[in-house]
Amino acid sequence: MKMKAIDNECEPMYDDTFTYYPPSLTAQDLEAVIVLERLSLYNRGEPCGAVALRRQLQYKGLIQLPSVSTINRILSKNYLTNRRTGYYPGDYC
Repeated sequence: MKMKAIDNECEPMYDDTFTYYPPSLTAQDLEAVIVLERLSLYNRGEPCGAVALRRQLQYKGLIQLPSVSTINRILSKNYLTNRRTGYYPGDYC
């Protein structure tokens, strides 16, 4: 009986590193993409600040890149600063 070699390459369908966004996004979609990419970088243990996020969005093919300060405002609005992953009511009482 012949055994099949194991292929270690990821299938693009299941690999989130091949995710590309449409070239133009609405403001709400852009905010959602920034939050999603930030949490993705955070979960992988990679740098997840505004500069790193902008570089990641550029790598993914986003044409309308927001400025670093805009990314920082979006992260603050969504409570994603200082290595946080969201809003925790107990921290703001």
